[in-house]
Amino acid sequence: MAAQDTSINSTNAEFGGTEGGTAAGGGGGGEAATLGVGKKERAPLLTQRRLFRSLSGRDISSSSSESGNSNRTLGFFAGVFAPVSLSQFSSLLFLRVGFVVGNLGLLAACGSLTLGYSILLFTILSICAISTNGAVEGGGAYYMISRTLGPEFGGAIGALFFFANVFSSALYITGCVEGLVDNFGESGYLAHFLPDGRWYNFLYGSGVNIFNLLVCLIGATMFAKFTVGIFAVVLVCTASVILSFFVKNYEILVPIPSSNPMVNDTVHPNGTYTGFSSHTLDNNIWPSYNRDYTTCDGDDYASCQFVTFALTFGVLFSGVTGIMSGANMSGELKEPGKSIPMGTLFGCLFTYLVYLLLFFLTAATSERFLLTNNYIFMMGISLWKPFITIGIITATVSASLSNIIGSSRILAALVKDNIYGRLTHCIGMVSIGSNPVGAVLVSALLVEGVLLIGGLNQIAKFTSIFFLLSYFATNLACLGLEWASAPNFRPTFRYFSWWTSVLGMVGNGAMMFVISPSVAAICIIVLLVLIIILHLQSPSEQHHWGSISQAVIFHQVRKYLLLLDSRKDHVKFWRPQMLLMVKNPRSACPLIDFTNDLKKSGLYVLGHVKVGNYEEGLSDPASEDYPKWMALVDHLKVKAFVEVTVGSSVREGLHHLVRVSGLGAMKPNTILLGFCDTTPSHDFFTSESSPFNVSSYQATSPTSSTSSSNCPSALMASSSGIAAEEYVKMVSDVLNLGKNICLCRHFHQMDKQAIITSKKKLFIDVWPIDFFNPDESNIFGTTSLFLMQLATILNMVSSWRKRTCLRVFLCVSSRDADPEAQKTQVHKMLHELRIQAVIMLVPWDSITKHLYLNSSEGLQPEADAEADISPLSHLSDAYITGVNGLIVEQSVDTAVTFLYLPRPPDRPHFHARYLKLLTGITNGLTPTVMVHGISAVTTTNL
Repeated sequence: MAAQDTSINSTNAEFGGTEGGTAAGGGGGGEAATLGVGKKERAPLLTQRRLFRSLSGRDISSSSSESGNSNRTLGFFAGVFAPVSLSQFSSLLFLRVGFVVGNLGLLAACGSLTLGYSILLFTILSICAISTNGAVEGGGAYYMISRTLGPEFGGAIGALFFFANVFSSALYITGCVEGLVDNFGESGYLAHFLPDGRWYNFLYGSGVNIFNLLVCLIGATMFAKFTVGIFAVVLVCTASVILSFFVKNYEILVPIPSSNPMVNDTVHPNGTYTGFSSHTLDNNIWPSYNRDYTTCDGDDYASCQFVTFALTFGVLFSGVTGIMSGANMSGELKEPGKSIPMGTLFGCLFTYLVYLLLFFLTAATSERFLLTNNYIFMMGISLWKPFITIGIITATVSASLSNIIGSSRILAALVKDNIYGRLTHCIGMVSIGSNPVGAVLVSALLVEGVLLIGGLNQIAKFTSIFFLLSYFATNLACLGLEWASAPNFRPTFRYFSWWTSVLGMVGNGAMMFVISPSVAAICIIVLLVLIIILHLQSPSEQHHWGSISQAVIFHQVRKYLLLLDSRKDHVKFWRPQMLLMVKNPRSACPLIDFTNDLKKSGLYVLGHVKVGNYEEGLSDPASEDYPKWMALVDHLKVKAFVEVTVGSSVREGLHHLVRVSGLGAMKPNTILLGFCDTTPSHDFFTSESSPFNVSSYQATSPTSSTSSSNCPSALMASSSGIAAEEYVKMVSDVLNLGKNICLCRHFHQMDKQAIITSKKKLFIDVWPIDFFNPDESNIFGTTSLFLMQLATILNMVSSWRKRTCLRVFLCVSSRDADPEAQKTQVHKMLHELRIQAVIMLVPWDSITKHLYLNSSEGLQPEADAEADISPLSHLSDAYITGVNGLIVEQSVDTAVTFLYLPRPPDRPHFHARYLKLLTGITNGLTPTVMVHGISAVTTTNL
């Protein structure tokens, strides 16, 4: 069945677009030979690998070197535990423990640490859940978020997470430089050969960055070996610090560093290390905020910024954000599904206990003045000062290495997925094996730019907020998977739930604004802008990863559809639910677009019938065309569903669609059909002046207007066409099935753009009179009210409301007692119905005198005793021509005309006459909708 006002094509039209196949996701997937295993023995192993990769959605056709885990050499300890632990020790362990405890006090410091790790714990649970639900490829957090939330959200978060790692690497390099200057600067603890100053510090940071770059260029395996060695060194240095607190349990005067402005040529203050003292512990229990001497302007101590809780927590949290260090190495892990959860959890537990111990030892042994004015106070109490220097350098360098490799892997994954198109394409062109050299170089270059910001505390808040936003997205991804109740979401890690994800989101979101509301707001705005840009670029059409939004929408829609009960329907909340039957969409574009305006936020379904019989063993012919119909919906930008069915006839297919379209209480209540006439077909896809023109649809749709039928119509679904009798039977079927019916004609003439840009007011005309039986028509009847309701809905659309006005035409004759009284009555009804319309009185005595064939004798036809004559047979052609002329005369500035559609006659041999009369009345009109309503659609009650 097709609904349009142009002629039938001789074959079922296909209207363009290409049917895209599904794209395999993920990385490569060839099979690598296993050493020491024969060909026969290898076959089952290779089969298992193919099965694993296919189940995980990864391509099995590629022969990339990644297959067979040839590049996946890292295990739990080297790949996850050591990088996570080192990243969380980083600059905080040796450089900022005194800063945190001295300003926050022991209780607030331990509370802040516990709060930070609690936020991290909830995020870790989400990471573990996602990472154990399928194969995790390179890109770590970006890979997990993008494959869960879709390319738009994943690409935006991936970019922010990339910058988070860049800032974090710069943060740790800044910490390394601070340690170097404090130890080897002009007043260093160990030597005095490094000149001090802003640009000297930048030079030292650049040197460390170049060192990181060289290590990264060697590859991730070398980095892993490097990390394990550094981790051992850091553990030894940490143990020496802890041991120093117990061995040096006596008072020590520790000098304040010369980088503190309170130190000058005449004043050389000292801080006091008291050893274990209850008095010292009591003084360090509660917060007492001081100035941050690293933010001073020159030697003016008064210019130093006061420390706040937000700044302190930002510094603390930036030091423990390394929970993704293991996940970022997912592309190099042998078993990421096992290593990531275990290594991350144990790494965080280990560092948390170490920090708690150091916080207590510091608060119990060091006076607050020392802690707030000498951030590297551990040098003054260490058993061997070089231990602290080695610890600072190794912890910060390893953490910066971890982050720069993490950022390069994220950037490489973004490039591989082609999320940002040409913007990042050149980066992926430079690689050596599995090492993304181009991404490493870009990451190092950006780190160099971040080093210009300044000191460690200044960079820390940016780092913290970037990570918090990334963790927020990770929790959101896990929450979406849990709420969607997707059957395939069954991670092997079970220690999580929706409420842990919610707590993680709340914690991360709240702490972003605690640290810096302005920076948090800017980051969120940047995130939204990236999401919008990616949405406009439509990367989801290129990446068939699946989007959690679709799963959540499905889950929620199903729930609400079950709550939508048709037994509770009320006329106050009636809305049109449209089913538009379309045969050839090329010639029905204006009608499809018009119906989209007419639906008023109701259900809108495009229905199509393929005439034929489904043969067993063959694919469903309806499903073959479905992607093309969806492409049509996207092209026309209409909010419609598509239903395609197969039937032995158009009438049978119409029955299918009228009965089964929709779901639950959301089912069509109004069916729209094109008109059965001889208007030539018009291809709106290829017409240069058409607003629906699209060259990509040109090659696949035959537009022949030939037909062997004597009633060619776009409604026809086969070359034989549909006879007038069959067409009218379908109209009757729709009414008998309890649906309202609309017959649409002349919509190939509609130019919506001309209407909405017109400088003069155009009109939406309503003729609420049954022209086939005017004496019995009722302007307050169901169909008349339905007419006015549809016209009013159209006039409510913003684009139509600005340029159109509603007119209601009343045909009056000399036989009417008081036409003005009738007009007043209709005006009152329209006022009660809140319909703004102009009422037009149209005299038509000159037309009604030709109403019946025997009207010259002044007689009305009487019912035939044999009941084989319909009143339609007595309507004269002169009357029909007069009615048509009356409407045409009043339609000079009319955009759309709504006419009363009489109910079709019951006797089949009058169907041709019925259609002929409708054709005569609507010849030469503007786009016309003939309406017959059977249900109440409006009320005057509140």
